[in-house]
Amino acid sequence: MASDGQITASTLVSPRLLSLDARANDEIEASLHNLPKPLMREFGHVFAEEHLKFEGGDAVDASALTLLAIPTNQRSREDLVAVGDHIEAEKDRLLNVFLDFGKFVCENIRSKGYWADYIDPCSGLPMISLNCNKVYSEVDGMECLLNYRAYNAGFCKILTHPRWGSAVYPATIFAYAPVAELHGLFEGKWDGASIKME
Repeated sequence: MASDGQITASTLVSPRLLSLDARANDEIEASLHNLPKPLMREFGHVFAEEHLKFEGGDAVDASALTLLAIPTNQRSREDLVAVGDHIEAEKDRLLNVFLDFGKFVCENIRSKGYWADYIDPCSGLPMISLNCNKVYSEVDGMECLLNYRAYNAGFCKILTHPRWGSAVYPATIFAYAPVAELHGLFEGKWDGASIKME
């Protein structure tokens, strides 16, 4: 579970470890948040109004929809500030774990008639909303949603996880859905995903 330092006013579900059943050894720390004002502006720059264009069908109650963020962090086997082929291989591994997780979560949400998208951690661009060309800053998002710290290293901002330091790989999923629909993921009730309580 998260320490109190990771819980902010936007937190609906505190960070916990999740994994896909197909990748049981690849855990992702995830939490659920309302979008606070600074992140709402960022969301608007990145997605414009893509979430409002989504055709959810007659079963969707628009009054119950909320813009939500699912920030995820993976503990890397290496300090990702370092350089070398082994660091790039680790980044590729973490990217693939997140892409599988992001696709799983978004497909599950979208299959219920709601909008969801996930950010490509390499480019900062949305994976599903293809006509968006503004970049989302994962580090800024983690600072806002989880109160994580970052420091500057040249032209890059480096995220530091409270337990893992800079051996962390951040990535974010967004949804426009009822909060209750996403609680199932964090309670281990979605087929294909598991939760590990620390």
